Amino acid sequence: MKKQVVLAAAVLGVAAAQAVPTAASRAEARAKAEALVKQLTGDECVSELMMESKPVDRLGIPAYHWWNEALHGVARAGLATMFPQAIGAAATFDPELEQKMADVISTEARAKYNLFRAKGAREIYEGLTLWSPNVNMFRDPLWGRGQETFGEDPYLSGVMGTAFVKGLQGDDPKYLKTAACAKHYAVHSGPEKPRHEFNVDVDDRDLYEYYLPAFRALVVDGKVESVMGAYSAVNGIPCCANKRLLTDILRGEWGFQGHVVSDVGAVGDISSHHKYKPNSVEGSLAAIEAGLDLCSEGTYSCLRKEVAEGRVKKEQLYRPLVNLFTTRYLLGNIGDEKTPWDSLGEKDIATPEHLALSLKVAEKSMVLVKNNGVLPLDPAKISKYHIFGRDNNIRELHGNYEGTPTAYITGRLGINMVIGKSAKQERNSDVAFAFVGIEPGDEGEDHDRKNTEIYSRNLEDLRKNRKERPNQKIISIVYGGSVLDLAEVVELSDAVIMAWYPGEQGGLAIARTIFGLNNPGGRLPLTYMEKNGEKADIKDYKLPGRTYLYADKKPLFPFGYGLSYTTFGYSALKVAKAKDGLTATVKVTNTGKVAGDEVVQLYVRSPRRSGDRRVHHLEGFKRITLKPGESKTVSFKLKKEQIMQFGMDGKQSLAIGAVEFFVGGGQPGYTDGVQSAKLAF
Repeated sequence: MKKQVVLAAAVLGVAAAQAVPTAASRAEARAKAEALVKQLTGDECVSELMMESKPVDRLGIPAYHWWNEALHGVARAGLATMFPQAIGAAATFDPELEQKMADVISTEARAKYNLFRAKGAREIYEGLTLWSPNVNMFRDPLWGRGQETFGEDPYLSGVMGTAFVKGLQGDDPKYLKTAACAKHYAVHSGPEKPRHEFNVDVDDRDLYEYYLPAFRALVVDGKVESVMGAYSAVNGIPCCANKRLLTDILRGEWGFQGHVVSDVGAVGDISSHHKYKPNSVEGSLAAIEAGLDLCSEGTYSCLRKEVAEGRVKKEQLYRPLVNLFTTRYLLGNIGDEKTPWDSLGEKDIATPEHLALSLKVAEKSMVLVKNNGVLPLDPAKISKYHIFGRDNNIRELHGNYEGTPTAYITGRLGINMVIGKSAKQERNSDVAFAFVGIEPGDEGEDHDRKNTEIYSRNLEDLRKNRKERPNQKIISIVYGGSVLDLAEVVELSDAVIMAWYPGEQGGLAIARTIFGLNNPGGRLPLTYMEKNGEKADIKDYKLPGRTYLYADKKPLFPFGYGLSYTTFGYSALKVAKAKDGLTATVKVTNTGKVAGDEVVQLYVRSPRRSGDRRVHHLEGFKRITLKPGESKTVSFKLKKEQIMQFGMDGKQSLAIGAVEFFVGGGQPGYTDGVQSAKLAF
């Protein structure tokens, strides 16, 4: 028996978050956009709907190129602070830090925009519409673009993505600092090569339970200004021509007020690859009618003749044009608008403060997955050491969609900086540092991974080192943006750190973690199995067996896992009903001898026989810092929908019976000291 509850948009919280800019500012910008659009000729209307929007001098409209990237720093536009790749940022479990990082990225984007504009440059990667973040679900370990995401969990992705959006867009009541973009909407996580014609058949239960929540969070809570339609199709309809996705759900259910952009080339795919429409004209019109605003390519050029000869009325193009010009007015991109960021320039790019933040994010992203007591090391006690593997490569610091940093601190350089000149590098030493894993080019756009193995040469070196020097302490540092087969690395090593693609300061962050200057507090945003991906079909979007939510096997390292140089204890968990959900409080104590960060995690499990397929699901987390012996009470507030389950129609219901809550330093069943409580609804 279930008590059916249909959640209206207001209950879901569409109006809960204060819009920035304010509703009044958006209304003013929209009124200006409506007045401007009516003055455009038919040919100008078509021109302004494409990625390279042309100038209209008589109306004071400057040229604008909509494509810019800022996944973990301003990308492809020269000097910029390079932060850890998104998957590494996810491992921090620290949305406050994520928002600070995004704020720095938007500062540098504004500074670059001002410099470009002063030179009259208005080309690709020079604008204020930043096509980040990527909140697709990393459901398959072989997906090439998983490194761009916040991992496999919808709640974590939504929280981290929302923080990133808020940092990019700022808090000014009148203007957007930059315009963030939630991509790729929706249900896209491989395969990469056939993505231009690939179709996903997905039921509403999977859609609303797993594939849409992060996007909804960015729209409802983050007020994201832009959403990007994916290349692929959902239930036979290309995403960029999918009215249900772009209008019914996005604008109708969630109250989205910004603009929708296609992925580059996706409008052309509607007819040329998906064969959904017979030609580019009908494909373009299908996209516009479905709710797409910006064509990120030149396909809409086919509409020029249609408009000129009257088969398409220019008024049919007004809605998307108004949406686009509203964003441009909110950015201060048209006219003589004065924004709070007009004075930013070269002095505000890659500053010492920005580099320090990059180091901080990298340090907080480090996940210690094994430690037999060897770490932290005391650099003063090391007279000689051995470094091998991927220790001096810069590509492993990058990730994809990267900028150009002032300098790179590789793993080798970072260790040398901390140890100093007194120690010697020698193979026959007491300690060895093995840098293993993969590089960004092994997992990227347009191609998926063939397997989840690390480089075979890395494993061979590890085996050889362990065989020849059985008493040597081996600390392995793993680079990569996705799930890897780490079982043998763990077996051969005394300690293992997952370092991701840690950005320009990555080597120093690694070294400071090894030598105890940073106590690792990162947690895995992915599930690491003994063997990953070889038998899974990346084309199969069904959820059972995938990710920790639907797991059917015990992992090597579970989602949310990570070790520390100290220990934490949990007590006094209290869960109580509240007006629109519940509250949970727990006491957390540092029971060790050094200060450290703990990620307090709250999981929800539906009653047995309720029909919920999820083993349990993350619905709260907080990263806290505790001194030795210090205690803090951590509180969570959960909305009612966070404890509800999904039916085949995508609607939520509240099961009769007791819901179970788990709070601790990781998932129940894999983590010691997890507190539990039940509450009936």
